[in-house]
Amino acid sequence: MDESRRYGYLSAMGIRVWVPRAPFVPARTAPARLSSPPISVQDSSLGADPAPEQARPVEAAREAMPSSSRDATDVHSLAWPDLADAVATCRACVLCETRQQTVFGVGDRAARLLLIGEAPGADEDRAGEPFVGRAGQLLNRMLAGIGLNRDQVYIANVLKCRPPGNRDPKPEEIQQCEGYLQRQIALIRPRVILCVGRVAAQHLIGTDAPVGRLRGRWFDLGGDQIPLRVTYHPAYLLRSPEQKAKAWADLMAVAQRLATLKAA
Repeated sequence: MDESRRYGYLSAMGIRVWVPRAPFVPARTAPARLSSPPISVQDSSLGADPAPEQARPVEAAREAMPSSSRDATDVHSLAWPDLADAVATCRACVLCETRQQTVFGVGDRAARLLLIGEAPGADEDRAGEPFVGRAGQLLNRMLAGIGLNRDQVYIANVLKCRPPGNRDPKPEEIQQCEGYLQRQIALIRPRVILCVGRVAAQHLIGTDAPVGRLRGRWFDLGGDQIPLRVTYHPAYLLRSPEQKAKAWADLMAVAQRLATLKAA
């Protein structure tokens, strides 16, 4: 992507002056820091990526689900059509009483990059698609900044139904939805996962640390050790535009990792 086009995307994101301190490493050249000996999280102040941390295993989802819901529909063996139908007809928690429709996910089902948000909002509840409001428009511009569009990635949420009033999801609601997300991950087999927002990051990593402490490092998710990165939710960036530069750094790290994996 040429520089003028890239700066145009950054301008659309609302970043008034944004010039990287170091040039982006093109896809044909693997970044030296990814092939360097890993450093611990405590060494992150040195400016290099710390060694990936182990996120909560993907397989743990099955054991965490109550036996009643797990036995009713073994989502871990479902193909895409049956999985989508299971989500659309799900009545495992009280959110089914207040939703307009479920929000399954959208995008390329063989995508190299999987984005995981927290839960549908009012716009998503009406449309049945994740990230379609103002936050979704910003997310589209963020993806465009690294040369991707919605059709080239897959976007899903931890929760498939909107919590009333856009409140935070409750642990039992996340638990009931967990099998659906884990099956999506297993079917897509992404090369990289980007967690968008606190709820998604804390749930997948298995921590209560804030996003500010989780971003800037790599985690390995599950037995396949899928590289996982954390960034701020676009809705938060709309309220706190001064954090957009950090979000852009997160996107650059994702783009760099994808380029390195493609070149390998």
